[in-house]
Amino acid sequence: MQMELTKLRLFFLFSFAALIPCLSANISEVDEVWRRRAEEAMQTTEQYYDPNPVAIASHLNMKVQDLSKQTAARRGLLNAESGQCEATNPIDNCWRCKENWAENRQALAGCALGFGIKATGGKGGKIYEVTDPSDNDMENPKVGTLRHAVIQKEPLWIIFAKDMNIKLQQELIVQGKKTIDGRGANVHIANGAGFMLQFVQNVIIHGIHIHNISPRSGGMIRDSVDHVGKRGQSDGDAVSIFGSSNIWLDHLTLSQAHDGLIDAIQASTAITISNCHFSNHDKAILLGASDTFTEDKKMQVTVAFNRFDKGLVQRMPCVRFGFAHVVNNDYNQWEMYAIGGLKGPTILSQGNRFFASDNQNTKEVTKRMNCSPEEGKSWIWRSEGDVFLNGAYFNSSGDPKKQIEYQMDDVIKPKPGTEVERITKFAGALVCKPGQKC
Repeated sequence: MQMELTKLRLFFLFSFAALIPCLSANISEVDEVWRRRAEEAMQTTEQYYDPNPVAIASHLNMKVQDLSKQTAARRGLLNAESGQCEATNPIDNCWRCKENWAENRQALAGCALGFGIKATGGKGGKIYEVTDPSDNDMENPKVGTLRHAVIQKEPLWIIFAKDMNIKLQQELIVQGKKTIDGRGANVHIANGAGFMLQFVQNVIIHGIHIHNISPRSGGMIRDSVDHVGKRGQSDGDAVSIFGSSNIWLDHLTLSQAHDGLIDAIQASTAITISNCHFSNHDKAILLGASDTFTEDKKMQVTVAFNRFDKGLVQRMPCVRFGFAHVVNNDYNQWEMYAIGGLKGPTILSQGNRFFASDNQNTKEVTKRMNCSPEEGKSWIWRSEGDVFLNGAYFNSSGDPKKQIEYQMDDVIKPKPGTEVERITKFAGALVCKPGQKC
């Protein structure tokens, strides 16, 4: 065990050396502040990389099964339209059906599952109420704006005073230990730039709409209370996660961005993407962006309880090098492929429902890229309990003997794909009112 840890530390030492040339992503002038942030981020990646990712996947599986044991008691509950609350998966069961959620918002921080389970966001910090939807000053953001909130150094739980449409003039660079909590308001980040989580830890983004995101020119942008730096043009991602860890994205409604809806790259890890609704876009989720950045082998991401709806083309997700646990998601008529990968990633698909379109050329769920057929056969891609409709099929691969290490007798599997429609029923940003079950 000690030898394994020593090897891991050496790996990250060389990883950081390799990362230095990549620091300039959207950063026009790399200064000592960004170098220090990058070094700290790599150290955190080492800390939160789990050498036994299946244990994390199994923990999520058990939580799903635990909730199923309560199903009989919950069957009598009607849906929210009838004034009742129906929590259909273990993350929602943690908080949604409590009338006092608005008085106890920070309890949400204990509800994450999967690889992002340790994401605490702004737990323990003050409540910061966004009162102003403007975004006019990049170097000295106005107090009460979302940009002013996210650059603070201390932990903050950020909420919104009212319904808002926020047009970000430049990418929103978020400091660590922040929760952006849209519950209780109808919040749209639209028609401008998106979120940038770069070399940070512990960020939760929950309950907002993000759409119609476009690249922005960059310039001098404040990224913390004590640092302003020159940024290059942003890519036009809705949410970009760069060299960051302990990230949880939950109940987001995402569509129409210039590039990706969610990109996680540069050794980002310990991420959960859950209860989100994706639609009307080409590239949904990219996990790893470079064929040469082998540090992404430490990327571990859970994709759970999401609804991938019509109008999506590809990348739900697409994975390079790392490990993706894709569990109890609903896929509806992708236009190219649903789950793809490059450079030998491990993909564990459990209890998903795949409904293919009528196009005979897009029935396959999976797509292996930039590899020979023989190489692709060695990648561990596994399907368990998935449901395939309208001719959909999953091309599994990997040595069957290696699959045994993922098959533990005491592991309780997730709910079968036949229950996914119910499990993902409330994917996307919810309509929540203080004093009522959400």
